[in-house]
Amino acid sequence: MLYTLGGSDSPMRFRDIEQKNPDCSQKMLTQTLRGLEADGLVSRTVYAEMPPRVEYALTDRGRSFLPVMRQLMDWAYNNLHDIIHDREKYHEQYGC
Repeated sequence: MLYTLGGSDSPMRFRDIEQKNPDCSQKMLTQTLRGLEADGLVSRTVYAEMPPRVEYALTDRGRSFLPVMRQLMDWAYNNLHDIIHDREKYHEQYGC
């Protein structure tokens, strides 16, 4: 969710976040956004309209984490082949 929100120049509505994360159930998306809000990484703004409009955005803390997260994602991508190879070798050796 952080990566999704970080790729947007403006706050996003729940439905927009959901569309960009199709493999995530509505329940899991709701729980994740609540957790990120509780940690101060995401802000939630409710507008008193009918129907109510709710928007999510990264906080300053959330934006400060993006470079770290991108670095971690790059590391994982660059090492994925070797990790899979080592895991297969381990399973062959120990019969798991």
